[in-house]
Amino acid sequence: MVKGIIMGAGKGQRLLPITKVVNKHLLPIYDKPMIYYPLTTLILAGIKEILIVVNAKDIDQYKELLGDGSALGINVEYLIQLAPKGIAQGIVLAKSFIKSDNFMLLLGDNLFYGKGLGRSLRDSISLIESGNKGSVIFTQEVPNPEEYGIIELDSTENIISIQEKPMKSKSKLAISGLYIFDNKALDYANQLQPSTRGELEIIDVLKHYWLDNTLKVTQLDLGVVWLDTGTFKNLNDAAEFVRIIQDKQSISVGDPYKAAKTIGLI
Repeated sequence: MVKGIIMGAGKGQRLLPITKVVNKHLLPIYDKPMIYYPLTTLILAGIKEILIVVNAKDIDQYKELLGDGSALGINVEYLIQLAPKGIAQGIVLAKSFIKSDNFMLLLGDNLFYGKGLGRSLRDSISLIESGNKGSVIFTQEVPNPEEYGIIELDSTENIISIQEKPMKSKSKLAISGLYIFDNKALDYANQLQPSTRGELEIIDVLKHYWLDNTLKVTQLDLGVVWLDTGTFKNLNDAAEFVRIIQDKQSISVGDPYKAAKTIGLI
C-alpha cells in the first residue's frame, strides 16, 4: 500500500499578514481552498489513506473542512507539527502513520494539473511497489532556479548534483513538491541533522537515495502545470489559471469530490 502525506503546517511567511490569522493552505485558489488541490492529486493517484500535517491552532478548521475523509471515500488523519522544522521532519513525525508502507508526499502549496497526471502518478507508484525500491521525484525547468531545489543531469540523465536554492547553477531543472518514497525514507530522515536553517531538509533525504543509486527522476510532461502558490504573485497566478481552465473547458480543477467520483470512490 502507498499512503499519502500533505504538508499543511508552516507559518506562511511569504503571505503575511494574511497568514497571521488564516493558515495559507486554507486560503482560496480561485473558488476552492488551497488544500483541495494536493488532496485531489493524491486521490487521482489512487491513494486512500492520507495524513495532513498541520499547525496546532489550525487543526479544528481542517477537520471542519475535510472531516475524516469519508465523504470522499478515503480516510483522512491529522498530525500536529509544533514548529516549522522542515519537510523531512514531517516524515519523522509521521512514523506511526507510515508504518511499513511506502508513501507519496506533497507540499500543501503546490498545485499540479494536466491530462494524464493521475495515470502517470499511478505508474510511478507501481514502479516503487513492484520491487524497484527507491524514490521518484518530479521535475520541471524554471526560470528562477535560485528559489528551488535544483537537480543537474548529464547527457544520459544521470544525476550530477542536487542543490538547495543555488545562487549559480548550470541547471534549471527544479524539484517539485511531489515525492514518492519507499519505506527507507523513514530511516534516512531519522539520520538527518538540522541544516543551518534549523530544519531537517527533504533534499538531504533525496541525497541518501542518490548515493544508494535508487533516486528516479521523472520530468513532468509538457502538458502538466506545476505551480508553487506560496507567494502573493503565484497565488494570484494560480487563481487566474484555474479560472481560465474552468471557464474555457467547463471542468472543475482541484475538486476532490469530482476526482473521487471519477475513480469510483463515491
